[in-house]
Amino acid sequence: MNYRMLIQYDGTKYNGWQRQQSTDNTIQGKIEAVLSRIAGMPVEIYGAGRTDAGVHALGQVANVSLDLPLTATKLRDELNRWLPEDIGILEVTEAAPRFHSRLNAIGKVYCYRIATRPELHVFDRRQLYPFTAPLDVAAMRRAADCFVGEHDFQGFCTRKTKKSTVRRIDRIQIEEMTGELCITYQGSGFLYNMIRILTGTLIEVGTGQRSADSMKALLTSKKRADAGFTAPARGLTLLKVLY
Repeated sequence: MNYRMLIQYDGTKYNGWQRQQSTDNTIQGKIEAVLSRIAGMPVEIYGAGRTDAGVHALGQVANVSLDLPLTATKLRDELNRWLPEDIGILEVTEAAPRFHSRLNAIGKVYCYRIATRPELHVFDRRQLYPFTAPLDVAAMRRAADCFVGEHDFQGFCTRKTKKSTVRRIDRIQIEEMTGELCITYQGSGFLYNMIRILTGTLIEVGTGQRSADSMKALLTSKKRADAGFTAPARGLTLLKVLY
């Protein structure tokens, strides 16, 4: 049976989603360890995307093929029984045999949360980046509009790749809330650290370090050094995978 899992996690203390040979402290590794215990044999799962160390998720998706005498609901309950409390399986459903969480995905939605008044966010402080300097949100929105559409985001990636660095961003929405600024990104896919670099660049626009009109030049240069700083991982959360 091919099972589809909807997963949430606080990534604060983990070395990212992807299993690593050098450590067992990853989200994928923790879930596979529990599934292997349940199945009595090594189990491999496939995630929709690789969140970095310290990044969180409310709607990560993974699939796994298992031959077990368990209903989907029972499998969910067994996983939650043995997983650490900062990893939760929200839902397990039976999927089509050919469903693949990564290959079938058509987009992802992330949010980056900035605490403009950290004292108001004691209980979710691990999911926000504290930044108390004044921000020109109108300028940030103008800058964000320049990134919407299909562009080469080579200058907004910290890892060299031989593959295409062209990506499509469908929307960037910046919302002001009490003591918080939330930047939502929806797109076909994102390069390594791309959202965090975009966020750092927008913050620099908000503080007046660069102009909103300079974004097109950054896309044209394709140089990482020309874009803004990489915002900390703690503020980033994967909200949803689109199919």
